[in-house]
Amino acid sequence: MTQPPGRPDPAGITTIGCVGIGTIGGGWAAYFLARGYDVRAWDPSPDAADRVARLIDAAWPALTELGLAEGASPGRISVYADLEEALDGVGFVQESAPEVLPMKQELLARIDAATAPETIIASSTSGYSMTEMAVAAARPERLVVGHPFNPPYLIPLVEVVGGERTAPEAVQWAADWYEHIGKSVITMDQEVPGFIANRLQEALWREALHMIENGEATVEQIDRSITDGPGLRWPVHGPMLTFHLAGGEGGMAHMLDHFGPSLKSPWTRLEAPELTSQLRDSVVAGCDSEAGSRSVADLVAERDSAIIAIRKAIEQLRQGRR
Repeated sequence: MTQPPGRPDPAGITTIGCVGIGTIGGGWAAYFLARGYDVRAWDPSPDAADRVARLIDAAWPALTELGLAEGASPGRISVYADLEEALDGVGFVQESAPEVLPMKQELLARIDAATAPETIIASSTSGYSMTEMAVAAARPERLVVGHPFNPPYLIPLVEVVGGERTAPEAVQWAADWYEHIGKSVITMDQEVPGFIANRLQEALWREALHMIENGEATVEQIDRSITDGPGLRWPVHGPMLTFHLAGGEGGMAHMLDHFGPSLKSPWTRLEAPELTSQLRDSVVAGCDSEAGSRSVADLVAERDSAIIAIRKAIEQLRQGRR
């Protein structure tokens, strides 16, 4: 790939800065380590180093099964109490601080001031636009959103988009970088509130809460309706191609012509329900019931094992088409 003047070649980057190493940031750190990079991390929590070490240890078996890069080691992470020290010499920065806008604005400005001008800085934000987050940065042209999905060490998708003051070449560089490290990248043409995948997830989430609140379905029924239903199709074909196939030989055109009128049926409740204490307790109780004796750690291990199996099966299908 041809790099714009001043930007580093993704293949030449050796050290990654991770700012914020909670669940998402720690997942990113584990992924970067598995790809053979050194990670310099910063987090204000006094127990950050111990917490991220536990997260990496838990993720490493799954990453090992998927395949480690040469030189990959969970020991190649350093956690610092000083942000500027942590970012010294890094070739790329992944910010994963909590979703608090003033915090993001201030932190991105500090990262911008502490790193070389050619270094791209990406935010893991799941809801804010880069336009609103970059207001305090001196060099907003190199700030992008690199929105991952939990857990970042297993789910390949990253949505990349810049803000109003982000340079287009910075967006392209970030997309190239994520692809270089093995991610599946959607490069968005414009900022969209909630990005793409979150918008689709949230629509499903709102409908699920309404059905629980109205006593129309239980937590377990809702989960099974996806895991044993459309969820089995989605790893291979997304919702659009799934409906394309629903039209038979006529494809999407037949599906829309035949089923299109039903889209106006009053099924949906797109407005979010009021999260009352009763609804909150019902959802929590339903999740506890569905989890049964499985702890959170058990569920994480179960999820990771299933994702690995699904990813391997899909890769075999794709290789068979080549």
